[in-house]
Amino acid sequence: MRTRTTTALAAAVLLATLTACGTTPDEVTPAAGPKASATPTLTEEQRAEVREAAGLPDEPDAATAAEFIKALDAIDPRIADGKNDKAISRGLNQCSSIKRYPDDRDKLVKLALGRFTIDTRLPEIATPETGGKIVDAVRKHLCPDF
Repeated sequence: MRTRTTTALAAAVLLATLTACGTTPDEVTPAAGPKASATPTLTEEQRAEVREAAGLPDEPDAATAAEFIKALDAIDPRIADGKNDKAISRGLNQCSSIKRYPDDRDKLVKLALGRFTIDTRLPEIATPETGGKIVDAVRKHLCPDF
């Protein structure tokens, strides 16, 4: 019984694969209409509205970004680990938490340690002190108005 089921399943998968060969998405779904763009185009104003609704500040300029990375490196160079774009993105996301929980420092520290993956990558420095320094660097450089 098991052999028949496995054989039948394998045949069905093979048939489905062979049937799909040589067709285009338009042939499969002709009534779908024009293809939608994979990424919607937003105006700068719409982008600003989305960022504000998400609690994210504007992207930092090059000088501000460099100062933020320098502040993280002063805490521990392994935090950014040369992945500056990723560190800045995480910092901007931390800003949304700062905006949401401005008076809950313990929560912000915990979120920063997780967001920057300190708790998993660098458990030896996953302390409230390190998290606090990250929160302070984020506030100072990326979202001073929060």
